[in-house]
Amino acid sequence: PAPALLCGLLAAVAAVAEGGRALPQLSDDIPFRVNWPGTELSLPTTGVLYKEDNYIIMTTVDKEKYKCILPLIASGNEEEEKDYKGPTPGELLEPLFKQSSCSYRIESYWTYEVCHGKHIRQYHEEKETGQKINIQEYYLGNMMMKNPLSEPGKSGRSFPFAFLAQIPTKNIEGQMTPYYPVELGNGTPCSLRQNRPRSSTLMYICHPEAKHEILSVAEVTTCEYEVVILTPLLCSHPKYRFRASPVNDIFCQSLPGSPLKPHNLEQLEKQQEMLKTPFRRVKEEEMPSTKEEKFSSIHKPVAVGSHQLLTVGTTHISKLTDEQLIKEFLSGSYCFHGGVGWWKYEFCYGKYVHQYHEDKESGRTSVVVGTWSKEEHVEWSRKNAARTFYLREDGTQTVRMVSHFYGNGDVCDLTDKPRQVTVKLKCKESDSPHAVTIYMLEPHSCQYILGVESPVICKILDTADEYGLLSVPS
Repeated sequence: PAPALLCGLLAAVAAVAEGGRALPQLSDDIPFRVNWPGTELSLPTTGVLYKEDNYIIMTTVDKEKYKCILPLIASGNEEEEKDYKGPTPGELLEPLFKQSSCSYRIESYWTYEVCHGKHIRQYHEEKETGQKINIQEYYLGNMMMKNPLSEPGKSGRSFPFAFLAQIPTKNIEGQMTPYYPVELGNGTPCSLRQNRPRSSTLMYICHPEAKHEILSVAEVTTCEYEVVILTPLLCSHPKYRFRASPVNDIFCQSLPGSPLKPHNLEQLEKQQEMLKTPFRRVKEEEMPSTKEEKFSSIHKPVAVGSHQLLTVGTTHISKLTDEQLIKEFLSGSYCFHGGVGWWKYEFCYGKYVHQYHEDKESGRTSVVVGTWSKEEHVEWSRKNAARTFYLREDGTQTVRMVSHFYGNGDVCDLTDKPRQVTVKLKCKESDSPHAVTIYMLEPHSCQYILGVESPVICKILDTADEYGLLSVPS
């Protein structure tokens, strides 16, 4: 009966209430909380607004009567947004454009390059005999606004940011997310559209832990693209944060002859409190990170035209100490697992790369993608870059990535040759020090690239020798 009262109360918010007042339609996106203040009630004067005549009378099955004052529903941070006097979104993004930094997204065939403030490029590199590199590339847009609008009073700005009267939103994982658009035009001519230049809209959205990653690329119409980019720079602007709906309180006062709170509701709350006590409190370190959950949920495969983007899976590895984990990883006794979908991947450093699928009925199906031979890798590294360097601001170099060759895998039906894989070990910072991301590309039949990214790898990259071989830090 008590839950029935609450359900009826919330349903009444969507119905025509006492005196014929039409109330807003009930939405699952707007949370409510029922308070039982007793005889003394002072309605809040800030935040969600209330009016004395905006109420309904509710009656329980036990004939208990309550006058419930309903809120004038709010769904965002209107006050904060109204009072905001900080930098415009264009000003917040300008440092990224002035740095001339680039973001990348790797697909199974194409690589997408967004150089902020310059261009977006789609390209594929292919090596031929004699080490000649063929590059197939298209510019999807250059920094020339299709509709050049500038923010009021900012005519002397270096970059032509748009002034937006209304903030556009995009549905990302079911969440209507505000974004800041930057239009790029004058790309490579498109033969399917009478050689009109390709164009793109870069959609910058707030994500506090992001590092300007490309979340998705989509060809919305022929040779016109939408590119979603996660950036922390917009998060200080209230209109670009993920909207968290405020809790709307409903105040229910008992009428003469009724208890302060329905009797059945009090009984139910006592039962729930008793059920809680036998269970131990979960330790903080055992609880999943909310940040990680939010971030990983947003990185699911996104369709690009008729193609499926590369699928990346992030898992969380052992809670050994860093030193123990590094020693076991480099000895090959601790293997990394990752991938999503049908195939998963197992990588044991200095041993092998396996691709496998586990089924409850048929068990495990496994394919040897490549096995380790130091001699074969050294020979391979003489013709290929085993180490990739990054130039720091102080002029010194640090290793950004190492590549290792694993050959002599299972024979491929398509080529009648053994499978082989290049493993690219890359530093990737994360809130979780033992997170690992693994993804597989197949640029040629049965010739693979396995990407392995983890904070653990950050700690050992600088130990790489000329062949890219790693060792335990001294």
